Amino acid sequence: METTDKVLNTLKISGKPMKAGEIADASGADKKDVEKAIKKLVAESKLHSPTRCFYDIKK
Repeated sequence: METTDKVLNTLKISGKPMKAGEIADASGADKKDVEKAIKKLVAESKLHSPTRCFYDIKK
């Protein structure tokens, strides 16, 4: 499973905005990889940041 998929699944399961570190802990992925995946997903408009440093799935 790619890191981007792990990030999306973790956010889907949590149901609330999370920080990159929280996503990394919950998904078991490396924080640096999670940060790269978040950047990619934000650029693709799949994620957004409702508050500074928190990320959530774009609805």
